[in-house]
Amino acid sequence: MDKPLQGKVALVAGATRGAGRGIAVELGAAGATVYVTGRTTRERRSEYDRPETIEDTADLVTEAGGEGIAVPTDHLEAGQVRALVERIDTEQGRLDVLVNDIWGGENLFEWESPVWEHDLDNGLRLLRLAVDTHAITSHHALPLLLRHPGGLVVEMTDGTAEYNGKNYRNSFFYDLAKTAVLRMGFALGEELGPRGASALALTPGWLRSEIMLEHFGVREDNWRDALERVPHFAISETPRYVGRAVVALAADPAVARFNGQSLSSGGLAQIYGFTDLDGSRPDAWRYLVEVSDAGKKADTTGYR
Repeated sequence: MDKPLQGKVALVAGATRGAGRGIAVELGAAGATVYVTGRTTRERRSEYDRPETIEDTADLVTEAGGEGIAVPTDHLEAGQVRALVERIDTEQGRLDVLVNDIWGGENLFEWESPVWEHDLDNGLRLLRLAVDTHAITSHHALPLLLRHPGGLVVEMTDGTAEYNGKNYRNSFFYDLAKTAVLRMGFALGEELGPRGASALALTPGWLRSEIMLEHFGVREDNWRDALERVPHFAISETPRYVGRAVVALAADPAVARFNGQSLSSGGLAQIYGFTDLDGSRPDAWRYLVEVSDAGKKADTTGYR
């Protein structure tokens, strides 16, 4: 089907840029009505002070074939989240897909700084942005999602449960935040499964987000220019790839088989057969273990 999610309503919480934007656009391409939230609008920027806005994301959703609706929301403010869900209920009367992608911590964590050296206020703020926001959003949104059977909650994180369970992730606070979200996918699965819905944790691979491309001084159209300096960047993927993973899950009548699990964009591509925009299927987490972490020379043969 060209529009497998026609008539479905989704909320992508944290859709200003990166994975959230890619997911929202792909949900739109599948025909969904997509509410996109974040703190940066055309009138006001968050502390990120970046140019991407939720209105831009909503426009991209609509251009892709869905209906994008931008709602400025600070997901740390319970009142704002409650009002958001009430609006969705009033306008749509249902919620079929909730994607908890709120993050906002890139400027707060200190790469490989031990907890006693890491700025404490920044670390605690990071945890609030990465954990409290997801809990607040689920608290208010899940009664609406449960109104119709077959709802799906996707907890977005960085790393699979298998990988993060064996590897230290950059700093105490970052490690804790990403592991907590993985556990949320499991815990929500326990609570939603018996009630006719599913929840899971999902990670992209090495994401070519706006921030990552800018960090390496490249654009999407010339991202391979960064490979001379960062060879393993060859396994990277666009934000639309994980978006296609979410669409595949949301359109799968048997999605309950993944309830409570930790999944990756690359792993799901092998199951559902979708590709990234260039037609490849990067499997970043398998590559990371077998090539990058193993100290081997960058070679994506067999991994994309």
